[in-house]
Amino acid sequence: MSTDPGWPRPTRPQLGARLTYALHRLLATNGFYRRLAGALERRPGLYRWFTAVERASKEQLFGCRMCGQCALPATGYACPMTCPKQLRNGPCGGVSPTGQCEVYPEMRCVWVIAYERAEGAGHGGDLDLLQRPVDHREWGRSSWVNYWQGRDEDLWVDPADRSPLLRRELGLHPR
Repeated sequence: MSTDPGWPRPTRPQLGARLTYALHRLLATNGFYRRLAGALERRPGLYRWFTAVERASKEQLFGCRMCGQCALPATGYACPMTCPKQLRNGPCGGVSPTGQCEVYPEMRCVWVIAYERAEGAGHGGDLDLLQRPVDHREWGRSSWVNYWQGRDEDLWVDPADRSPLLRRELGLHPR
């Protein structure tokens, strides 16, 4: 397969899964973070600075590609955007029996990493959530600000709710 350097490379997060889930609880949306996010959006210079810090830290820790719609909490804090095929709902059919990436066989599939991390931290059920397609208009934006402002509340859905949700989105009536 291709080894084009423009393709993302599967990344193993630098922080343990349990720690990242704990940090997420500290950063959970609340009044303070909502006000902070609003203030950042009203000040473009501060927003750019904040986003640059977010980019640097999340890139280093998770291989983040700054899609602006962070799926980390639902994927064991293994960024699905580091999949060379940028698959957000599980591995492709080319994952080797040993868990290696089809595109970069020397690397572990990011979805295998996600599974191992989520299961190990007691969050395996998170991987059952259905990820929405990436809205490319959000690339480069702060996913923290989007999260605190409630813009990503529907980034993933429970598969059990998928059918009614899709019927509603398509304007179809239940049978």
